[in-house]
Amino acid sequence: MSRIPLRAIIAEELADIGQHVRYKLPTCKARSTVWLGERGLGVRRYASGREVYIVQTRMGGRCRTITIAPTSVVTEHRAATIARRVMAHAEVGHDPADDRLRIRSAPMFRDFLDEYWQRTMPRWKKSSRQMHASYRRLYLEGSFPGISIDEIDEEHVARWFAALNSNTGPGAANRVLAILNAMLNKGEEWGYRSDGSNPCRSVRRNKSRKIERFLSSAELRRLGEVLEDDQSVEGSLRSTVAAAVTLLLLTGCRASEVAGLQWQDLRGYRLKLRDSKTGPRTVWLGDDARAVLDALSRPRNIPWVFWNAERRAPLVKLSNYWPSIRDRAGLSDVRLHDLRHTFASHAAMSNETLSMIGRLLGHRSLSATSRYAHLGDEHVSEAAQQIGAAMERLLL
Repeated sequence: MSRIPLRAIIAEELADIGQHVRYKLPTCKARSTVWLGERGLGVRRYASGREVYIVQTRMGGRCRTITIAPTSVVTEHRAATIARRVMAHAEVGHDPADDRLRIRSAPMFRDFLDEYWQRTMPRWKKSSRQMHASYRRLYLEGSFPGISIDEIDEEHVARWFAALNSNTGPGAANRVLAILNAMLNKGEEWGYRSDGSNPCRSVRRNKSRKIERFLSSAELRRLGEVLEDDQSVEGSLRSTVAAAVTLLLLTGCRASEVAGLQWQDLRGYRLKLRDSKTGPRTVWLGDDARAVLDALSRPRNIPWVFWNAERRAPLVKLSNYWPSIRDRAGLSDVRLHDLRHTFASHAAMSNETLSMIGRLLGHRSLSATSRYAHLGDEHVSEAAQQIGAAMERLLL
């Protein structure tokens, strides 16, 4: 039998409130107990008039008395059901004293949030620290007020996630839920919650887009014309941004990876990224990508590849400059990140294997690359059809 917190047993059984059954007990100043027909089940009355169901059994070699619920909210039948479950767990060595010790030591959510951050943050990458700090400030601080970390259940998380979806996009909501999930897993690992009690596992995540937007050949030509016009203005910010966007298309890099490039990262026909979403990785450059970098100026004492000379600072966020380029190319529904999907999609349409595409993109697992599988299959099918047609003509 799996280990289930005593409070969870009682809470589960109290989900449906039954008929109120009261007992006429003698009036007395001290508490008194009347034992019922079910083994170990009784009704205890206090001097205040309060009556509760209790169950008494031996646990850990000692006689234990567990309070189930007030007689005003459950029937005797429901109390008997709860008592049987409590006694069944006692027979396999589950002592509720362990739960009480854990409950007394479990911190409030706000305090656990501080502890989790202090203990886990040193192991995060710099970019993850910045993203997590933003999510913490916006969506975690102030959540679950007045609730200890061991009391958070599926209902709490479901309500919190519904409110979260009202305040942010589905992707961001999923990422914040992933942080909470990791927190509650640590709560179990550190002894604040019972094993296997993380309620985030039962909350349905938002669906993500199966296939991302990618540019067709005609759209790529329009975008190329805009980028060529901007790059013709040598020494300008427009030229620098255009070069960065071109490099995105030619390498499949993430925008943050290109914006953060330093000249020391360039090693021949490779970029040695010190920090990316999946950690340090190598990006291989083709002749065209290398030519884009060779055409850039390299001011002395400036480590950044893409430099905003007007502000004397790196570009930082390419997404700030993308709307102007996108609109001039007539690509109003295209995000900057879709250039990465364009790179991968055209690789799939060129019959590159998924493992090769995943390596080029720096994916950790093949599942992250599998969204492009149907593109490769489509072109393999088209090739098979053309070959079949050719064979048919030869047979005539």
